Amino acid sequence: MSDFDSEKFKKQLKKKLKKKIGTKKNVTVKTGSGLYFLGFVGSAVYYISSATDFWAGVLGILKAIVWPAFLVYAALNNLGA
Repeated sequence: MSDFDSEKFKKQLKKKLKKKIGTKKNVTVKTGSGLYFLGFVGSAVYYISSATDFWAGVLGILKAIVWPAFLVYAALNNLGA
């Protein structure tokens, strides 16, 4: 049979994990910025395609940057807050 030592395995695994993670206790995955970028691109395309002149397109880019504020405002307004 095999000579498997579970305590030795646990120690080695813990050592490898500590080496990879370091001293960080909380490991987070940041996907919000990617979703924000996709929202930015989508809203920029929408605002620019509906623009009638150059300055309306510039205003569309500015609106695309702050579109989450419009979303939260409309949501809170509809909720009656």
